[in-house]
Amino acid sequence: MARVYNFSAGPAALPEDVLKQAQAEMLDWHGSGMSVMEMSHRGKEFMSIATEAETDLRELMDIPANYKVLFLQGGASSQFAMIPMNLIGRSGKADYFRTGSWSKKAIAEAKRFGDITVSVDSERDGKFTSLPSAEGFNVSADAAYLHYTPNETIEGVEFAYVPASGDVPLVADMSSTILSRPLDVSRYGLIYAGAQKNIGPAGLTIVIVRDDLIGNPLDGTPAMFNYAIHADNGSMYNTPPTYGWYLAGLVFKWLKDKGGLEGMAEINQRKAAKLYHAIDTSAFYANPVAPECRSWMNVPFTLVDASLDADFLRQAGEAGLKTLKGHRSVGGMRASIYNAMPEAGVDTLVEFMAEFERKNG
Repeated sequence: MARVYNFSAGPAALPEDVLKQAQAEMLDWHGSGMSVMEMSHRGKEFMSIATEAETDLRELMDIPANYKVLFLQGGASSQFAMIPMNLIGRSGKADYFRTGSWSKKAIAEAKRFGDITVSVDSERDGKFTSLPSAEGFNVSADAAYLHYTPNETIEGVEFAYVPASGDVPLVADMSSTILSRPLDVSRYGLIYAGAQKNIGPAGLTIVIVRDDLIGNPLDGTPAMFNYAIHADNGSMYNTPPTYGWYLAGLVFKWLKDKGGLEGMAEINQRKAAKLYHAIDTSAFYANPVAPECRSWMNVPFTLVDASLDADFLRQAGEAGLKTLKGHRSVGGMRASIYNAMPEAGVDTLVEFMAEFERKNG
């Protein structure tokens, strides 16, 4: 069967070139006589893979030397607890932006560990479809950090700016936007991301954390939840997700070949513009998000007649356009167009939408 265009929000599509290279190296990595997934994480073969992957990520994101890069397990959801465990001890307080489903979960977990102030709450009538302006919030002077979610995967809401947090470290859940465009890492105290959208397969989580924020965990923090222990052990305090780390490294090299994050930004902006144009110029489709905060990565849309949803999804699937059903909390459709989604996939979706509207509008 031919490969389809997979619009899943995660686990998401991986670059086909990466999958082919992994396939070619599956049984014998570089003459080692073994698969990467069989290697000792402390052996010279895997250590070379791990070092090269971190070096490439640092180059892609221009990560300053005073930041640690950790390759961990547990998904971004584990970071909802690890962040307050490691950072909130500075004052016992933290500020959070509540802008969608994932930031809501982060807030609920953080409340177990300290005094949490929700300094932004953009929910209106049970929905998240807009964001405050860059001047529309305050940051508590005694907050240990300010946490926000730059892109809400479920609702398709994205910040067009980096919140100014002053001397308060800024923490960002970049699971669905990391590596999609350049960013200034030095503006953040900590960045974290689950891998299964723009980095690699599910099971790997990357944390980029400034040195001065490591080493003051709450009393009773388990060793596996202590950033300092992972940093001191090169992310190998325990056996890391080695194959996910390897695949992430292949993705980093693929990104470099594509022109780095500047090159990906041009492609991603163009893909998103095409899809939003198709929605906005039609009376048959609609996007609920305010135009100034629409996501490049996750594009929700509805049909004018919801009774046609099932037919849309069935026919789209038959056309090789898969995983377009919207999240149950939002409904409608959602096209996730991460880095690995080729522009041809968006073009094919736009053409299908036009034809479906012609037949059913």
